[in-house]
Parts: sequence; C-alpha cells; structure tokens
Amino acid sequence: MSAKVLMVQGCTSDAGKSLLVTALCRWARRQGVKVAPFKPQNMALNAAVTVDGGEIGRAQALQAEAAGVAAHTDFNPILLKPHADTGAQVIVHGKAIGQMSAAEYQRYKPQAMQAVLASHQRLAADYQLLLVEGAGSPAEVNLRAHDIANMGYAEAVDCPVIVVADIDRGGVFAHLVGTLELLSASERSRVAGFVINRFRGDIALLEPGLDWLQARTGKPVLGVLPFMPGLHLDAEDALPALRDAKSQAQLQVRVPALPRISNHNDFDALRAHPQVDLQFVRSGQPLSPCDLIILPGSKATRADLAWLRENGFDAAIARHLRYGGKLIGLCGGMQMLGQAIHDPDGVEGTADSSAGLGYLPIDTVLQNHKQLAKRRGYLHLLGQRAAVSGYEIHCGHSQIAGEPPLRLENGGVDGALSADGQVLGSYLHGLFDTPEALSLLLQWAGLDEVQPLDLAALRNASIERLADAVEAHLDTESLKKLMGI
Repeated sequence: MSAKVLMVQGCTSDAGKSLLVTALCRWARRQGVKVAPFKPQNMALNAAVTVDGGEIGRAQALQAEAAGVAAHTDFNPILLKPHADTGAQVIVHGKAIGQMSAAEYQRYKPQAMQAVLASHQRLAADYQLLLVEGAGSPAEVNLRAHDIANMGYAEAVDCPVIVVADIDRGGVFAHLVGTLELLSASERSRVAGFVINRFRGDIALLEPGLDWLQARTGKPVLGVLPFMPGLHLDAEDALPALRDAKSQAQLQVRVPALPRISNHNDFDALRAHPQVDLQFVRSGQPLSPCDLIILPGSKATRADLAWLRENGFDAAIARHLRYGGKLIGLCGGMQMLGQAIHDPDGVEGTADSSAGLGYLPIDTVLQNHKQLAKRRGYLHLLGQRAAVSGYEIHCGHSQIAGEPPLRLENGGVDGALSADGQVLGSYLHGLFDTPEALSLLLQWAGLDEVQPLDLAALRNASIERLADAVEAHLDTESLKKLMGI
C-alpha cells in the first residue's frame, strides 16, 4: 500500500488548517478510506499521550479521533514545546531529546526532516490516505531554509496542497494572492486550490471576489466553509478568546493564565458545562471572588509559580480559601500547591529549589526523564466513586503523604487531598472529561444538582458537523480526485 497524500497549508496561524484536516479526516472515513492525520512539525504546549507511549500535539490526537484510529507518535514526529521566546523543548517521535534555542533548532532541521520522512514512509505503507497539516504559513520567507513544516515537506514527498484562509480576519484575497506570490514556481504549481474559512453572510456577495481570485491566480476555490459557532474541539495551543460570563451559571471557576500554561484543554468540559462560568485570568487582572480556583499545568513550573506570587495570586488564593472556596492543582499546578519543588539538575533552568504554596502534603523533585502514560481508574471523593480516564505527561516525581484520592487500574495511586478537604491535586490530564468525574468534582466544588455533560459526545458531534460542512460547502468531486478516492 502506498498512500495518497494531500496537504493543507494556511495563509496565517489559526486560519483553519487543524479544523479542515479534522473535517477531511472524518469525511474521508465516511467514504470508507483508511486515513491518518500527519503534521510534520508542531509547536504547541497542548499535548496528548499516544498508544505507543510518546507525546504529540493535541490537534493531531483529535484528528486521529476523527479518522477513527489510535493516536500514534508518527502522526506528529516533531513537537516543539516553547519554554521561552527563543527556545523550546524538542520532541522527536514522541520523546524529548533536549532543549534548543531557535538558532540551534535551525541547524538541527536537516536531521528533523529525516525523522519526518521516516514517519511519512511508515504511515504511507499502512494507510490509503495521509491528510497533512502545515504549520504557520508557507510564505514565511525567513524560515524557508531547511523548511520541514510546509512546502519543504510537500516538495520532498511531491504532494498537492490546499491553501486555507480565514475571511473573518479581513483581507482574505490579499492573504491568498500574497501567499501564492511568495512561493517559488514549483511550489505554486502544487497548490491545487483554495478554501475560505469562517464566512458569515450572503455567499452571493462573495462570489464576484471568488471569480476574480480564480481568474487572477488560475487556481480553483474548492469551497467556502461557514462560521460554525459552538464547536467543542481541542485547541492546538492558543488560549480560548475572552468571552462574556454565563448569566445563568451557578458555579464560578477561575484559572490563572500562566505565561507557560500547558494542556489548557483540561478545562474544555468546564467551559462547555451550562452551569459553570470558567474564565482565564490574565496578568494584571484581579482574581475575582469565585467558588473554585484551578492552577493549570505549566511548561516551566517554578518560573510560573514565581509569576503567581509576583502578580499577587498567592494572596488571592489564601483569601479564597479563608472564605471557604475550593482549589485544584493539575499536573504542574499540583506541584505548586505542595511544600517545595526541587530542581537539582536544572531541568527548568537554574538548579535550585522553590517553596510551594504549602496547601498539599507533596514534595516534588524535577527530573530529566518525562513521565508519559495513559491512565484509567477511579476518583474517591465525598464518599463516592467516579470513573476517570486521561494521561500523565510531566517531569518530576512527587512524594505524597496521606490518602491519595485517585486509585488507578494499574494498582497505582495519584493525587492528594488536603486535611480540610478544600484543596485537591492530580497529575491526571482529563480529570474533568468523564461525565461521572465531572459531576462529582462539581458537587465537591459546591454545585448541588449537576446537569450531566458528556464531553466525548460533544466532541464527536462537532467532528460530525465539520464533515457535514465538507459535504455541503466544498467541491467533493475535486477532493475525491485529490485524495484518490
């Protein structure tokens, strides 16, 4: 078997590449095609643990779900997890190989390309179709040398490319024409067409522009996807946009938006719940009175703990607890809630220790080896038991005193609960994702009668909506030709 390959690139970040690949994965699956997602290089702090025990970007895990296959490290062979403006942890085939500056990574790119092509070859042998997502924009001329994320990959494997642009930003025709103009002749030749994303209004008003675009570039417009509010999909990296508070919410939840926040998709179930108003609190904003505060995961736990203190969040958390509020720490957030975080090997920078916030009986030692594992088990709280499912992805080992609130299927335990029952910590990403655990945690946080919510069902319904939009709004006959269907 040698798979057909179709790549989706975008005029900008957040143009709709992840969304379109997700949609096409489910649509191709509906056609009976054995399809896999692929992203040669991703830069994101939202990661998922794979069936082969590595980590990839959350967007590729979602695309795997859309395709009906288990997430595998080959779907995202290079993952960059930034820890500063000029450096990142480099993960190859699911395993961290070290920290690199931007300049160091640029020199490493020829080796990274070999890892990308090795994954490509394995997938091409196992699947009928690879749907590939680019990164950023192919028109970033400063990054053209040794490119592995966009046209460099497309040229290496000789695949056609769809370019997607977001009309909601404005200037969609300039984006598309400008992107095409900045490509080389061979790169332009492999652009098979355009998709315009997030259109609102009367399509008849757009049609003269579409005709002009096709005449100007010689490339077809393969369709116009409408703006689709209310989708419940994992974000690739960026924090969700600020939104108005839910007027009918009965439980107020606040999450400090740490500078190096990771896996904020942990809060998707809470954001979707009709009885919960969850708001991320940015730097300079007050931590307003609420029922529950959650400290999220972090790529730089000690530095983000210092940021919490610099911004007065430690005092606000102490006041919150004095008034009877509840507090949860997830992954790095749990480490912050402990007694101390030790970094003897300088995993996150200077070798040193930091005093924790002191609310949980935990001592953490950061280690170079990263813990990566899928987990299932039960949360024990309020005399009840609820099924949980998720994954661990963290550096460091925590010594925990007391009775952990999570019992795992492998015989292990996880998490900590304060003696007064107000503070809970866990390493489990996905703690809120099962309906049973979500309901129990909301009861613990103060909600008397909890409405049921199934995040997995909401996510699947959103993927189905995307596939329906492909069928209704894109040129499916042209897509079938490009995909070899």
